[in-house]
Amino acid sequence: MGDTRTATGGNPGTGTDADEGAVARARTPPAHTAPAAPGLTRRRFGALAGAGAAAATLAVPGSARAAPGPRRAYVGTYTTQPGGGTGIGLASYRPRTGHLASTGVLAGVRNPSYLALAPDRRTLYAVDERPDGAVTAVRVGTGAPPGVLGRPRATGGADPCHLSVHPGGRFLLTANYTGGSVSVHPVGRDGALGEATDVVRHTGSGPDPERQEGPHAHMVVTDPGGRYVVAVDLGTDTLHTYRLDPRTGTLREHARAATRPGAGPRHLAFHPSGRHAYVVNELDSTLVACGYDAREGILTPGTPHPTVPRTGLAAPTERNYPAGVVVSPDGRFVYVSNRGQDSIALFAAECGGAALRPVSVTPSGGSYPRHIALDPSGGLLFAANQKSGTVTAFRVNRRTGRLTPAGAALAAPVPVCVLPV
Repeated sequence: MGDTRTATGGNPGTGTDADEGAVARARTPPAHTAPAAPGLTRRRFGALAGAGAAAATLAVPGSARAAPGPRRAYVGTYTTQPGGGTGIGLASYRPRTGHLASTGVLAGVRNPSYLALAPDRRTLYAVDERPDGAVTAVRVGTGAPPGVLGRPRATGGADPCHLSVHPGGRFLLTANYTGGSVSVHPVGRDGALGEATDVVRHTGSGPDPERQEGPHAHMVVTDPGGRYVVAVDLGTDTLHTYRLDPRTGTLREHARAATRPGAGPRHLAFHPSGRHAYVVNELDSTLVACGYDAREGILTPGTPHPTVPRTGLAAPTERNYPAGVVVSPDGRFVYVSNRGQDSIALFAAECGGAALRPVSVTPSGGSYPRHIALDPSGGLLFAANQKSGTVTAFRVNRRTGRLTPAGAALAAPVPVCVLPV
C-alpha cells in the first residue's frame, strides 16, 4: 500500500525512494482557473441576516477589544447542491450567550465545504470540493471587507474535503477525498497561495466495497509539536505520518498505523498534551483513543468505543455516520457528531487522555451534523447541520463537559462547516 507522488515547484526532478516503495514523481496538472475574484455581498444569508450594525461592530479577531463584543464565525457550504449557498457565510456570535447572527456572504467561492484560518488570523482558506479540486485564500481580519487573494490553486486531486495550515504559516495542507491524495501549497507573505509543491497519492483499498474501493484521504493536520504531518485515509483504514521539508514544501512518509479493517477513519483530533489523539471512524461508528509518540511520530490505536450509545436517545432510523471530533482546551472532554442519530456524543478523556469514558449524548438541534467546532475559549460548541440547513450553538459546562442549547439556530444554506474565531 504505497504512495505515488506528483511534485512541482519547489521539488524539481524525479526519481525513486526506497523508504517509500519506489515513489513515482511527475508534474501536477495545470492550475485551476476561475472567474475574477468575487467581492462581498450584503444579501441575506439565512433567516437571521443582520448585515448592518452587527457587521459594523464586529470585533477583529485577535484584537484587544474582541472579548467583550461579538466575534466572527465563518460558515462553509456547498454551492452546487440544490438549495446551496453562494459562497462563504459570514456570521457573528456572542461569546456569553452563543447567539448567532448572519452578517452576509462572500459570494463566488465555490463549494467551500471546509475552512481553516491562518495562525495570524489574517487569511482564511477554503477548499473547492469538486472533481477539479482547488483551494482559495481569502483576506480577513484586517478591518477591510473579506476578499479573495489571488486565484484558486489546483490541488492535483479530486474533491478536496479538508485543509489545515502548517504551524509556521508557510504551507497549506489539503486532503483530496476522491483523489486519495494529500497536497501542499506554499503561502506567500500576503497569505496568497502558490502552485502546489507536492501531491502524495495513497494506494490501497478496504473491505467496504461501496466506500473503500480505493484510497480516500479525509483529513490532514500537523501534530501539536509541529514535527510531523498526519493524514487520515478512510478508504484504506490507514493513518499516515509524514515529515514536511520546509525548504522544498515536499512530504516524506515516516510511518503508518492501521485501524480496524472497515472502520473508515475520517477525522483526528490531538489531545493538548500531544501524547494522545482521537480518531473518529465513519463506517463503524466508533471513536478510538490512540497513543502518540511525539518524537517518533507513531500513532498506536486503542480500543474502539461506539459513538451511538445503546441507551439514551432513540436509535437512528438510518445508518449512522459520525463526522467531526473535537477536544476541549483543557483536554478533559472529547465531542463527536453523529449523522443519522443527529446527536453530539460526549466522552471524558481520562488517565491523562489515554482512556475514554462515554458520558452523554445531546441532540444536535438539526439534521446531519457534519461538522462541530469549539470557540477559542472552549465555552461554546457549534454544529453545522447539513440537511436541516441550520447552525446550532451549545453552552459547555466546564466542570462536566455537558452541552446546553444556546438560543435559536442560525438558518444557512447547506452548512457543512462552521469556524468560530
